[in-house]
Amino acid sequence: DVTIEGLVRDIACPIQNLDGNATHFSMKCVQDCVRAGSPLAILTKDGELYLPISDKMPDYSQKKKLMPFLGKYVRVKGIAFERKGTYAIVITEITEMKDVHVTLEGE
Repeated sequence: DVTIEGLVRDIACPIQNLDGNATHFSMKCVQDCVRAGSPLAILTKDGELYLPISDKMPDYSQKKKLMPFLGKYVRVKGIAFERKGTYAIVITEITEMKDVHVTLEGE
């Protein structure tokens, strides 16, 4: 069991655009990527990306659980997995951290 904190967003931008981080990003870009089908992830301040997975096999989408938190900084409790630099988490609890200031591009 672990607790992680980070930004709920698409996976493409933090991999391709190193200017975006867990507290400064373009909400329009995040929304456009997710609308186009990009998977969701949690980006920590350390730059680690955690992919949400289910607690069942075969795995099923966690998008519905995460969409209310899109573009928000969250605290997540769950079971974490790591394999050769790839991180995943089975989310057991997720809450928004309203005390963390998130800067949107253009603000």
